[in-house]
Amino acid sequence: MADNLLLDRALLRRYDVTGPRYTSYPTAAQFTEDFDAARYRDHVSWSNGDPIPRPLSLYVHVPFCRTVCFYCACNKVITANYRRAQDYLARLIEELDLQAALFADDRPVEQLHLGGGTPTYLSDDDLATLIDAIAERFPLAAPERREFSIEVDPRTVDRQRIRHLAALGFNRLSLGVQDFDDDVQKAINRLQGVQATADIVEEARAQGFRSINLDLMYGLPLQTPERLSRTLDAVMTMRPDRIALYNYAHMPQMFRIQRQIPDATLPAAEMKLTLLIEAMQRLAGEGYQYIGMDHFALPGDELAEAADNGTLHRNFQGYATRPDLDLIGLGASSIGQIGDAFMQNHRDPEGHAAAVRAGELPIWRGVAMDDDDRLRRDVIQAVMCRGRVDYAAIEARHGIDFADYFGDALAALSPLVDDGLLTLAPGALEVTPRGRFFLRNVAMPFDAYLAAAGGERRFSRVI
Repeated sequence: MADNLLLDRALLRRYDVTGPRYTSYPTAAQFTEDFDAARYRDHVSWSNGDPIPRPLSLYVHVPFCRTVCFYCACNKVITANYRRAQDYLARLIEELDLQAALFADDRPVEQLHLGGGTPTYLSDDDLATLIDAIAERFPLAAPERREFSIEVDPRTVDRQRIRHLAALGFNRLSLGVQDFDDDVQKAINRLQGVQATADIVEEARAQGFRSINLDLMYGLPLQTPERLSRTLDAVMTMRPDRIALYNYAHMPQMFRIQRQIPDATLPAAEMKLTLLIEAMQRLAGEGYQYIGMDHFALPGDELAEAADNGTLHRNFQGYATRPDLDLIGLGASSIGQIGDAFMQNHRDPEGHAAAVRAGELPIWRGVAMDDDDRLRRDVIQAVMCRGRVDYAAIEARHGIDFADYFGDALAALSPLVDDGLLTLAPGALEVTPRGRFFLRNVAMPFDAYLAAAGGERRFSRVI
């Protein structure tokens, strides 16, 4: 990655189109309200009948924040009224009752992830109540098999809270940083000190957390290469196991709060490319392995090991290490996957609460895959997670002739071949080191829905 050719400016400009992030295929754009709670129950019933039932992963969405970050595009509720969070927790526990009644008791929970919003908006006692409620309703895997993670706003925790999270069983931590520069922080309404963040990282290590991730952003208002470099200096002193380097997607027409960021304060296109190139080269020089899609990990971290041994997987939290789990989404807007179906809860807490109070699962929409979806999902997962598609393996699994079935897609990839982003051998598609940054571009020709929409611009930009 230190090779400048791997991040050529001309290529970055050429392939900076809009496209899905492929946390699923079909993507959420294909979810419809025809997929309701009754269809969800059917899929759970089928999954319970598998000869070797899949273990479970739980995602719990906690939408509350005390203050708003101007860049944020998450599903959130800004409030200082803690009673709203307590009411929401009561509905979560009722939803846990509804979900637990559907699943056989031989399906242990191996993964748990709390996201938001700000999960640490919940008090220590209420976090304990939530974890206890999960443990009372679902069998938990043995401690060595558990991957329990939580997203943390460093402004809401201290060393004591980190010790409490460890006592609750969390062993992975993700901290939002974005940028440590004072002027950038003021522009995005997120003031956060370096030392307070470092203290949290230090305490998490002392408490035995297996992996610590820091989220950073490029393209924020007032950001310059010098300011981002100083942020990276601070981050490198903490040496997190993983780093997510996200592109700030400025879409004020979709996210009203982003209107607080004047367009004139944003880095120009060329400056944004400079931020990206210099940050990625810096991370590579510091020994971080580029996993793909914004993610970096130190060698030895489970994410890097999964990328190396071919077990990397993508789900709605991004890259994951275990592909063989069914995912239950809990809380407003959360997305789950059971077998070959995806489903999403009502987006707003009020709609979620109304359904749960009525004794019904708060399923809002979803999609069940057909044979073509399953085939294309396998190809796209192979591109996104392994950078290689073995034609024979796909043909054996789905009973097709790869070159014939995907003739149009392979033809559409010719410019990427010419640009050195991938090779098309008789038996495999292989992404080159230079092409690892363009995985979304490689995957998009295999997306039947994207082709049918005629390039509809409802996704974020690739770069």
